Amino acid sequence: MQNNDKKVLLRISNLKQYFPLKGGRFVKANDGITLDIYEGETFGLVGESGCGKSTLGRTILQLYHQTYGRTMYYGRSLDDLAPKYVIDTVKNLKSRRTKLRELEQKRDKLEAEYAKLSEKEQYAKHGELDAARKLAEDALLDITKIVGGFLVVDNLDPVIAAYSKDYAIAHNLSSMEEKRQELQVDVDDAEYAKKTAEKAGKSAKDGQLQRAQEKLKQCDDQIAALRAQLNAGRKEIEALRAPYANDPEFQKYEAYRDDGIDLARLEYNEMRRLRRDMQLIFQDPYSSLNPRMSVGQIISEGMQAHNMIKKKDARMQEMVLKIMDDCGLAPYFLHRFPHQFSGGMKQRVVIAMALACSPKLIIADEPISALDMSIRAQVLNLLRRLQKERGITYLFIAHDLSVMRYISDRIAVIHKGDIVELADAEELVTHAIHPYTRSLLSAIPMPNPRLERKKKLLVYDPAMHDYTQEAPSGGSCAPATGCSAASRRPKTGWLKCKLSLAFFGKVRPLFLDISTLLYYNSSCTYCVVFNKRTKFKTLLNLAAPTAGAVTAQRTKDNL
Repeated sequence: MQNNDKKVLLRISNLKQYFPLKGGRFVKANDGITLDIYEGETFGLVGESGCGKSTLGRTILQLYHQTYGRTMYYGRSLDDLAPKYVIDTVKNLKSRRTKLRELEQKRDKLEAEYAKLSEKEQYAKHGELDAARKLAEDALLDITKIVGGFLVVDNLDPVIAAYSKDYAIAHNLSSMEEKRQELQVDVDDAEYAKKTAEKAGKSAKDGQLQRAQEKLKQCDDQIAALRAQLNAGRKEIEALRAPYANDPEFQKYEAYRDDGIDLARLEYNEMRRLRRDMQLIFQDPYSSLNPRMSVGQIISEGMQAHNMIKKKDARMQEMVLKIMDDCGLAPYFLHRFPHQFSGGMKQRVVIAMALACSPKLIIADEPISALDMSIRAQVLNLLRRLQKERGITYLFIAHDLSVMRYISDRIAVIHKGDIVELADAEELVTHAIHPYTRSLLSAIPMPNPRLERKKKLLVYDPAMHDYTQEAPSGGSCAPATGCSAASRRPKTGWLKCKLSLAFFGKVRPLFLDISTLLYYNSSCTYCVVFNKRTKFKTLLNLAAPTAGAVTAQRTKDNL
């Protein structure tokens, strides 16, 4: 779903999060998630328990290192962070390009061999071909997202030299920005001490404040000089690009260039610096608060960790009280411990803890699931008010569509690790297309007891659902063939929007000698073949199947 009015804050592409089991098997908690989250919006993620909602939120923050895919963050630029993976790519650009060519040749060779095989033989070869395609695509994106069209340049030495110089300046600039933050804290401390002394009628010591201001000014001058050097370096790189302005091959790869930060490729310390921008509201306030720390200590802990304030700063209490007031917590709660609060108040403390670092993105993992209705309304109104005041972006995770309708701008419905429907909140609730979404809507209680008793509760069963008995609604939103919710499913790298197993109601054996099952429906053009032996899925075209047929025509652009 496109939104040209807002800037993308987070772009997730084909994210997969698998957890290993014994025997080489995996639990697919997230399987090919693709979506954009815009600045200042509330993005709702809804689904039943165990569908992968919380896993997705924690994977975005890299609390779980993602198995596959890309998570691009645009709240900061590459210059602000200067991650190590950038310079590693630049220094090894020649060898990486050589490796890319080898991977592409291997992929092309496998594709040529694959096309000549019989349909039975293609099943065994599909996994190897799919892996080769993924390796080639990843290698291509790793290079082009940083250097773009320079991938096709014959002489890479000037490119490597220019980018290496640029990265060295950006790395120094990033370090100076961190130092400036610490110096700014010293200045603020000195100014606060001066104001406090003046209020008490004491003579203020200006020496400490002057020394802190001088250090800050020197740091600002150094930052300005580094920025000038960085701009000069950028002009040098643009001068290298100028001769290829009319080269279609160069421009083809130049379109891949991206200034976002790939969270999955960051090292631990680099990701830790970004966690100031991205905070998590935990699902269970009872277990997420340290029982041995007071409320003031809990809220200030994050600020100390990110060098926003010193441990024994005189301003700490004032700053904590301001955050507590924003979250509806009374000042006398400052020295109380978590066990002295109700569930609703604990949740407010958790929200205050997340807000302390002034984040750009907050992942709210079912923050109201353990609260009663009145407290839920208070917490939801609090989150909406804070969003208006601070411009925060929310990824709001819940299992209640009525709550999502109230607080979210857009809603994504997730089922078994995959997003099955994504639309604007009001559009999704009033004109749901996917049967799983409609089953969730039917579970919302109605305020009228008579209507509640007459209401038909829809139970979603992917194995038994048949579109011939219950046609999908939504008018023009539903395509003529394939998945009925294709228009509301984010696109992945392949035809996944037409391949959800949930849409095929009947099961019959195909190629019994290799234990293959075919999931199909009479109204579908495409279907999925799952091979039990190889564990591979294959896209088949059933344009004109006959009853009891044991052969199928494969599409050219399958997989």
